[in-house]
Amino acid sequence: MTRFTIASFNVKNLIEADQEYYKFEQYTPEEYAWKRAWLADQLLTMNADIVGFQEIFSEESLRDVVIETDELGMAANAANIPDRSKRYARKAIFRKLAYEPYTESALAFAPNSFDGGPGARRPGVAILSRFGFVGTPEVIQDLPEPLDIPFSDIDGTDGGSYQVKRLSRPILKVRIPIGDTVVTVFNCHLKSKLGELPRPEGAAFPPAADLVNYDPAARAMGSLRAALRRMAEAWVLRKAILEELEAGNPVIVLGDFNDSETAVSSEIITGEAPFKNYAWMRRHDAQTSRDRYSDEQNEVIQEKISRVRLFSAEKLFVRKSLRDMVYTSAFGGVFESIDQILMSRHFHPEFDGKLGEMEYFSALNDHLTDGSHPEAPYNKLASDHGQIMAHMVLGAPDG
Repeated sequence: MTRFTIASFNVKNLIEADQEYYKFEQYTPEEYAWKRAWLADQLLTMNADIVGFQEIFSEESLRDVVIETDELGMAANAANIPDRSKRYARKAIFRKLAYEPYTESALAFAPNSFDGGPGARRPGVAILSRFGFVGTPEVIQDLPEPLDIPFSDIDGTDGGSYQVKRLSRPILKVRIPIGDTVVTVFNCHLKSKLGELPRPEGAAFPPAADLVNYDPAARAMGSLRAALRRMAEAWVLRKAILEELEAGNPVIVLGDFNDSETAVSSEIITGEAPFKNYAWMRRHDAQTSRDRYSDEQNEVIQEKISRVRLFSAEKLFVRKSLRDMVYTSAFGGVFESIDQILMSRHFHPEFDGKLGEMEYFSALNDHLTDGSHPEAPYNKLASDHGQIMAHMVLGAPDG
């Protein structure tokens, strides 16, 4: 039996001091030191075996945070963990309290192919693993072939198409050896809800960005474009997930989905939820009103849908614990979960062929304050996301 923890951590714009990442946005040396220390403290608190990071502008800045985390952790060990000479040194509580440094861990970083110069930087993602990796991490962003999404009007005539050539941010795919199992982990950061507002050639800014001359229709169209892109990116991720599931590999997907678990983009990633019974449903090729799927066909359909579904760690935990106060984002008076950990049925407690399951789910969200309110003094430096972590066990549980 092997226990491990896996977490998702949107760090909010991690980059070294005096580096203009967005226009007019940069950290002073003091701000960077504060941010690095805050992130290290959060990472120490999680002490997770696998961490997926989002909004990483440079690998070096993340390594700075990991180094500072190790320094804090080893200092905590020296203060809290008794040496072997103490008669109580073998108590189980000290195994729980001990911090394991990331010194020997593997770090994979996926830079953003849209990344530009000062003021036009674009963040990437990263995965830190105490177990290392199997093979070379893969980055999905620049698509080998453009993704064309055809539409048709209600009458079946051509309705045009939407094309995506590159994802707004990379998806990082790694294979991690955990005990006797290799788990495929995807880390993503899908397109935000921030509207895509076109800028005419030669213009200094998009017309719809001028809030004095507010154009609600143009801004609504910007939100539509952002949603289309986010759902297209969700499909690209779903396609990569299906390749792993069809190969029989257990999968965990984590990251900033920029949407709730019930949003269409999230449902694209998780897959369809099957009906309880398809035997009552009229067949797709029905010739009469009585042509319905048989009981045997219902079983086939149930299996084909269920074997490629993903399950929300948060929702499994809420169902298990009767807790409903999980959120990872707060803005404009809305508290919601847009950071998620999803897992294939290899980890579902009710699946007969499970390899393991989740024992607990943690959410570090006490630092979140509504950004529209004045009592948020360090919103620029602390993360504006809660951190989530699944406590997993592979193999048969104790007893």
